[in-house]
Amino acid sequence: MNVPLVIKQLAMKAIKLLPVLFLFILAACSSVRVNADYDKNVDFTQYRTYAFHKSGIDKVQISEFDKKRILYAIDNELSKMGMTKSENPDLLINIFTKERERLEVNQFNAGWGYGWGYGWNPYLWGGRNYVSSSTEGTLYIDLIDAKKKELVWEGEGVGYLTENRDQKEKQINEFVAKILAQFPPK
Repeated sequence: MNVPLVIKQLAMKAIKLLPVLFLFILAACSSVRVNADYDKNVDFTQYRTYAFHKSGIDKVQISEFDKKRILYAIDNELSKMGMTKSENPDLLINIFTKERERLEVNQFNAGWGYGWGYGWNPYLWGGRNYVSSSTEGTLYIDLIDAKKKELVWEGEGVGYLTENRDQKEKQINEFVAKILAQFPPK
């Protein structure tokens, strides 16, 4: 039994499984990245009530079901903070979304460069290309001072979207919770 040959064969199998392993790791990790910006001259303790900015939310180009999921998640998170919905609110809540398709192209064993061991290796020729696509979505949550009609806080969450209806609600809740965890600014 040729030990270096066995090691090479095992390494080749491991390299072929890397894209699959990468996808599983990516799916298992929380992939929502958040950021917030705000007016540093605003006293955020003055805000206790909110309402949704209907005319702004009506313009958002996503399904009505996803809008409802997002608004419900925002309601839930703001109520946890002690804020209440009001007809005469301190804050108006608006949302905005965008998405983009991402393509990942990975080339393995293309036959160029140095391989395992010394010299030419016929096992490295005939490489494979792996192409995967995913949709990256961005959710913006804007908090507008209702009296002044000025933006006072904006949160942003970026992550990969799912088409799986069973996971959408969980994913939207995660986006909203992580975005609003940055409010009020500390």
